[in-house]
Amino acid sequence: MRYADGGGLTAAGRAKRERVRFEAAELFEQGVQPPEVARRLRVSRKSAYAWHARWRDGGVEALVSKGSQGPRCRLDAAQLALLEAELERGPAVHGWTEDQRWTLARIAVLVHRLFKVSYSLKGMSLVLHRIGWSVQVPVHRAVERDEAAVAAWREGTWPEVGKRHGTRAHGWSSRTRPVSR
Repeated sequence: MRYADGGGLTAAGRAKRERVRFEAAELFEQGVQPPEVARRLRVSRKSAYAWHARWRDGGVEALVSKGSQGPRCRLDAAQLALLEAELERGPAVHGWTEDQRWTLARIAVLVHRLFKVSYSLKGMSLVLHRIGWSVQVPVHRAVERDEAAVAAWREGTWPEVGKRHGTRAHGWSSRTRPVSR
């Protein structure tokens, strides 16, 4: 089974899957064989056999969810909230004045400065997704941009630039003519 977010089930998904395993345990206690359990619960036979083996060796307790299997975030909820607040303040506040963009590398440096925790760029991306931030490509606009001048240029100059000049005819790209037959 593949998961949409590329890494396991959510807490609700794990709870649902655990309920299915508990239903399987009830069926095993009634003497139902794994292939029939798989058919009834609409799971793979492989899962049903694996659950049966775990149930046989450890009972219902062996079928309890072990929780998320991914690595734990090295930042706690308070640190994540502080990180988000600092990101909202902008990169210039933290010393990056050449442009107003956050990059993964800059955010990783900020996290190290604030919390003394190092992240790879991929790990930093996962942390940002966890707090609801996503990769964006900013629209590059100059601070000094004059919208009236841009509009005037589009209306006056651009139509002249867009016109075709010259008398070039469509056809052969070579200076010599092709041999006629």
